[in-house]
Amino acid sequence: MSGARLSRRWSLRRRLGLGVAVAVTALWLAAATVAGLALRHEIDEMFDSALQEVAQRVLPLAYAELLSRNAVGATQHMAPIGPHREYIAYVVRDAEGRELLQSSDADLMKIPRGLSPGFHTTERLRAYTEAAVRGTIFVTTAEELDHRQAAVRHAAVALIWPLIALAPLALIAAWLSVRLALKPLVAFRRAIESRGRGNLAPVATQGLPDEIAPAAASVNGLIERLRGALEAERSFTANSAHELRTPIAAALAQTQRLLAELSDGPPAERARSVAAALRRLSRLSEKLLQLAKAEGGGLIAETPAPLGPVLRHVIHEIDRQIGCGEALAVSIPPDGGPLSDLDSDAFAILARNLIENALKHGAPDAPISVLLGEGRFEVSNHGAVVPSEQLQRLTGPFERGPTRSEGSGLGLAIASTICRGAGFALDLASPIPGEADGFRATVRFATPTPRA
Repeated sequence: MSGARLSRRWSLRRRLGLGVAVAVTALWLAAATVAGLALRHEIDEMFDSALQEVAQRVLPLAYAELLSRNAVGATQHMAPIGPHREYIAYVVRDAEGRELLQSSDADLMKIPRGLSPGFHTTERLRAYTEAAVRGTIFVTTAEELDHRQAAVRHAAVALIWPLIALAPLALIAAWLSVRLALKPLVAFRRAIESRGRGNLAPVATQGLPDEIAPAAASVNGLIERLRGALEAERSFTANSAHELRTPIAAALAQTQRLLAELSDGPPAERARSVAAALRRLSRLSEKLLQLAKAEGGGLIAETPAPLGPVLRHVIHEIDRQIGCGEALAVSIPPDGGPLSDLDSDAFAILARNLIENALKHGAPDAPISVLLGEGRFEVSNHGAVVPSEQLQRLTGPFERGPTRSEGSGLGLAIASTICRGAGFALDLASPIPGEADGFRATVRFATPTPRA
């Protein structure tokens, strides 16, 4: 099971769809990462600018406040304006580091002392110091790093959520684009798959991309050459049938005339042997021609037709030739049986060979069952059981089962060749399922294929 999964081939459509989806996802993640880094840089610059601006605005106010204060040496705290969270705190110190003025939340931040002018980063703070009055007053503004990180996270979430919502739509759009782009290629593949069961029409090349159009032209050229070869073979088969039947029939007629002119004796016996040999040669040539027709193609008709009338005609011909009407138990649906695109002549050859095979090798006192049903054609006869190791070899040319009846060994080979060329399944079973003896041949029809 695992080997089958490993050897399973992926379609080009699935490969391209998956590749585009992975590429879009990777590019989206890379873009989100770069955007996040750029966003963090911009946020850092914005908050640093805010720290610097607050320090520069506090500096003149602090200087004026210090000049007008009453209690010298006491640190003044700016009262908060209503309840709020102070994200940027400030503290004003003199050259000795004494705190002269600070915001309401400066004590909570614990802004370090002795910071030189400029930006500084500690484990938990980002600070900016501004000096004035010839280095006698220092204003330090500070912000907790957690606040910056929270701001970056919130901004990243606000940036990523729309991308996450759009990512599935982008993947679906990429998948649909791949499907639409490969639709002509899929149609081309299906058109090729439909060829082979007698359908040798050229493949349509309209709408194919430039990369596939030359392949379609090559396929059409191959189909045309194959059609020409099959037509030549069918022509040869038809001509051979005429050329073989005529001299054999003439020789048999001359032998029968000679036999009528001879009296009983050794010459007449030899004439009878020659006549019997000519009859066997006639049957053998007929079988070989049927085999050549089955192997040469032309097994599929242009339009599906019911098989019942063809089977009735075959049974009528067999009964007229050998008088076997009472030996056959025939079951054909009254509506004409199943529809099939198998050529009527090919089905007649198939049915005749299976029925004649059953008549030759079946028990003489048991009827032959001929059943035409929905999706299958069965011929069953009672008789000796064919060993399982020999059963599958019966479809080969000149293979015969355990019987003493005369035959060429080509009947099942012809039936098998027709089924294989038409895309049908020929199942052989011995004994008959549910019986103690016998032989059953079952032809399972394929669904008629529309012409592309």
